[in-house]
Amino acid sequence: MKQGTGRWKRVVTLGVLLAVAMAAAEGSPARKPPRAYPGMAPLAQYLMADRHAEIALARSAAPKAISGEATILVLGPHGYVTAVKGSNGFVCLVDRSWTAQFDFPEFWNPGLRGPMCLNPPAVRSILPISLKRTELALAGKSRTQILQGMKAAVAAKQLPPLEPGAMCYMMSKQGYLNDDAGHWMPHLMFYTPRDAEWGADQPGSPVMLNPQFHDAAEPIKVFMVPTARWSDGTPAPAM
Repeated sequence: MKQGTGRWKRVVTLGVLLAVAMAAAEGSPARKPPRAYPGMAPLAQYLMADRHAEIALARSAAPKAISGEATILVLGPHGYVTAVKGSNGFVCLVDRSWTAQFDFPEFWNPGLRGPMCLNPPAVRSILPISLKRTELALAGKSRTQILQGMKAAVAAKQLPPLEPGAMCYMMSKQGYLNDDAGHWMPHLMFYTPRDAEWGADQPGSPVMLNPQFHDAAEPIKVFMVPTARWSDGTPAPAM
């Protein structure tokens, strides 16, 4: 939590994916106590019964000029599968809660839906992380076991190295990033080596630091930059 003059901001993450919450100013009415998510819910709660709805939600992550020609993945009982084969090298999918940082209170929240559209470098170097975490989660592993599995995969060089220029779009109005933020606001995410410095979270800076990998095995840092419009072109709320 970062303290500011007269207001405060709490940042939490979903996220291949990414979620971020902006809290209200001091003096706002009391918030509801957070729900508890001690372990994985029944698998059916993480799946979307309507395949076409999941495809549409995945496409909503980016403007149509990008997502309209992208490959679309949907989550099935045994992992993500290709629902639509694209032609521009981008991949859109709806991320689930277990791609968040490992100390995230909503790591097992079955309601989280994070539409994202990854560019080709992120498809090659970030998407495999999400797919591996999903494989472990669907195999019934605990949060601690998933962390251990990811550390083992990194140590064994089973995951590709981060590629320069890896980024993704998260500009959907329909996503649900966590119980505080809902769909939050449209933003872009950039993946860099852990030692990168972008002036994130400094006064006046539009760049924010996403803690998705801060306690993970992957040596990656994630920066977020809000955008002025949703993927459908309508204006987004002011920060």
